[in-house]
Amino acid sequence: MPITQYIQQLASSPALLITTLLTLGVIFVNGWTDAPNAIATCVSTRSMRPRAAILMAALFDFLGVFVMTMINNKVAVTVFNMVDFTVTGTENAVGDATIALCAAMFAIVTWAVLAWAFGIPTSESHALIAGISGAAIALHSSFEGINGSEWIKVIYGLVLSTILGFAMGFVIVKIVELLFKKVRLAKTTKIFKVGQIGGAAAMAFMHGAQDGQKFMGVFLLGVMLSGGKMGGASENFVIPIWLMLLCSAVMAFGTSVGGYKIIKSVGMDMVKLRTYQGFSADIAAASCLLISSLTGIPVSTTHTKTTAIMGVGAAKRLSAVNWSIVKEMVMTWVLTFPGCGLISFCMVKLFLLIF
Repeated sequence: MPITQYIQQLASSPALLITTLLTLGVIFVNGWTDAPNAIATCVSTRSMRPRAAILMAALFDFLGVFVMTMINNKVAVTVFNMVDFTVTGTENAVGDATIALCAAMFAIVTWAVLAWAFGIPTSESHALIAGISGAAIALHSSFEGINGSEWIKVIYGLVLSTILGFAMGFVIVKIVELLFKKVRLAKTTKIFKVGQIGGAAAMAFMHGAQDGQKFMGVFLLGVMLSGGKMGGASENFVIPIWLMLLCSAVMAFGTSVGGYKIIKSVGMDMVKLRTYQGFSADIAAASCLLISSLTGIPVSTTHTKTTAIMGVGAAKRLSAVNWSIVKEMVMTWVLTFPGCGLISFCMVKLFLLIF
C-alpha cells in the first residue's frame, strides 16, 4: 500500500487510526524494554558506558528492522498468519475484528509496562503472541482463530532459544578460552572490549530484525482489517518501505529511552562476566537469532540472550550463575502466555461490549 493511500485511509477510518497508534505504542515499548538486553553484557563488563551503548543499540535496532526485512520477511509472515480474525454470523464482522486487535495491543502495552516497572526482562515476543492469540480466542469464543501450523513455530522457538542459546553460549566461551589460553589477560581484555562493542551491535541488529518483523506482521493485519478485508493465511503480502522505516524509527526511539534496570538484571545480577565471556554471550545469542530469523521462527530476544549468558556462566561453574535471578525470569516467561493472553481475552470481551 502506498503511503498516500494509507494516509487517506487513516483519515477516513478511526479504527485504523486507533490500531496504528496502539501498534506503534507496542513497538515503542518493545524498544524500551527489550532492546536493553542486547547491550546488557557490554555495559556490565564496562566495555561501553550505558548511554553510549543505548544510543548504539538504537542505531542498530533501526538497521536491523529495515535491512533484515528487505532481505527476509519470514518472521513477519509467520506472525501475520498465526491467528485468523475472520468471524461469520455477525453484522459487523470487520469492526469486531478490528476492535479485538486494538484490545490485544492495549493488553500487550499494559503487560509490558507493568513488567518494566519491576525491572523484570519480560518477553515482548511472548506477550505479542499471547495477546493476539487471546484476542482471536475471545473473538471466536473458541480456538478456531488459532492457526496451529503457524503457532507451533512458537514452541519451536521456545526450544530453539533455550537449548541452542545455552549450548552456543557454553561452546563458544569454551572455544574462546582454548584459543586465548596462552595470551596475557591484559591483552585479551583489550581485544574483547572492542569485540564486545561489535557483539552488542550484532545483538541490537538482530533484536530489530526479529522483533521489528513481528510487529510489522501485526501492523499489516490491522491495515487489512481496517480496509474491510477478512481472510485466512497468506504469504502474498509485501511490506512497504515506508512501513519498514516507520517501525525502525519508533523502535529505535524506544531503545534510546533506555532501560537501565533491565541492563542491571540481565548483565550484572544474573552472572558476573569478564569481557571475553560477555563477547561469547553476545555472539552466541546473535547467531541463534540469525538462524531463527532466516527460518521464520519467532523467538524471544530476551529468552535467547539470557540463556546464552547462562550457558557462558555454566561453562565456568554452575555456581557462577545467580539462579534466583534465573528463577525470577523463568517465572515471568511462564506467566506471560496465560497472563497476557487472559488480559487480552478480557479486554476483547470488554471492548466488544462497550463499542
